[in-house]
Amino acid sequence: MNRRKFLQVTGLGAAGLSLSRFPNFAAEFADARKRVGLIGCGWYGKCDLLRLIQVAPVDVVSLCDVDKQMLAGAADIVASRQLSHQKPRTYGDYREMLKEKDLDIVLVETPDHWHALPMIAALEAGADVWVQKPISVDVVEGQAMLAAARKHQRVVQVNTQRRSTPHLIEARDRVVKEGKLGKIAHVEICCYWHMRASGNPPDIAPPEYLDYEMWTGPAPLRPFCQWTHPRGWRAFMEYGNGIVGDMCIHMYDMVRWMLELGWPRSVASSGGILVDKTSKANISDTQTATFDHGDLQIVWNHRTWGDGVDPKYPWSATFYGDNGTLKASVFSYDFTPAGASQPTLHGEPLYEYDKYPEDKTEKDLERQCASAIRWHMKDFLSCIARRGRPVADIEQGYISTTSCILANHSMKLGRSLAWDPAKGQVIGDDEANRLLRRPYRAPWVHPEPVII
Repeated sequence: MNRRKFLQVTGLGAAGLSLSRFPNFAAEFADARKRVGLIGCGWYGKCDLLRLIQVAPVDVVSLCDVDKQMLAGAADIVASRQLSHQKPRTYGDYREMLKEKDLDIVLVETPDHWHALPMIAALEAGADVWVQKPISVDVVEGQAMLAAARKHQRVVQVNTQRRSTPHLIEARDRVVKEGKLGKIAHVEICCYWHMRASGNPPDIAPPEYLDYEMWTGPAPLRPFCQWTHPRGWRAFMEYGNGIVGDMCIHMYDMVRWMLELGWPRSVASSGGILVDKTSKANISDTQTATFDHGDLQIVWNHRTWGDGVDPKYPWSATFYGDNGTLKASVFSYDFTPAGASQPTLHGEPLYEYDKYPEDKTEKDLERQCASAIRWHMKDFLSCIARRGRPVADIEQGYISTTSCILANHSMKLGRSLAWDPAKGQVIGDDEANRLLRRPYRAPWVHPEPVII
């Protein structure tokens, strides 16, 4: 198909549009532009999808959400931003969307308790998948997701986009890889933002535009309150893994990537609800976790009360080497040689307003993360083209997610948990292994890892 015929078929010619905005991807999409579907049209679902639209001439043909208002709003935004200006088809049930089997790429952007089943279904429908972190709420879900990706030979990118953050790539290359830190034996990762919900909002009826039964899915059916939807569900362990599952996974995964680490030998954690005991939220307000990598210890702390350790780095990683210290976050990095009073290397986020001016006005966009999401999307697309493993492949997401889940189990049980990666089990601890699979609410059936 020549370019003129291609433009006629797609409607781009009539619209007076061009693929010149996508010089790196025009050739790849010359024969068939990727058809994209989104499951979960909330905050980060739209953020990620709109970054994809920025870097490749995709056709977003399907959107799915259990919130009718959110779904309609997302359809309007997508129509205004994608090349064709076509409004996507809309669905309230991801299974109906995937029945079409006409999607090349599916983004799974639901709350955490809804990642596993849609992701596996999308793989079975023949799509490559972008899935939010953490990949799962329990460990066996993650094992099933990894097995499904390998069975169906699909590309899966986990949105642990620190691995694609430009200034963090620079920090890894200029500081870690060049050996400026020397011997690294300790890394501290943390989040001191006061992000745990406080208060006791009353139980109320779900809004009429929300299918709350479907929203809950395989999770326990809690009474609805104003925190539940949208964006407040992280207050409850029924839908996620608390601040460790939300924030620690990003920093822990970043450290593993920078230092080329695999599984921890063991995970130990302590903490709980130590300060704000009156809130309806049931996630911990204080928690420490140690990920033991032998000669290297990675220690996590979060506190949703009091002051942070370093006001410039409230959510961050600090790498301690015998030759210096590296502090890194989504906002900056600083390298300070041993004995020096000030950093000698500093980096900040890449803002690309000249290329993507819409970043300046897009609602709820974390602007410091926009370039990272775009770079992560480009890596995903490149791996789809060559059928390779992306920088945040599903296996890496499984390792980081499972390690954080084990931290919560360790805190609950009050003991350290040693992990056997080959068996996918805690060593010598039947009680801990029973926690690796959460009960599913009927009629939903827990996915099983299929041995290839």
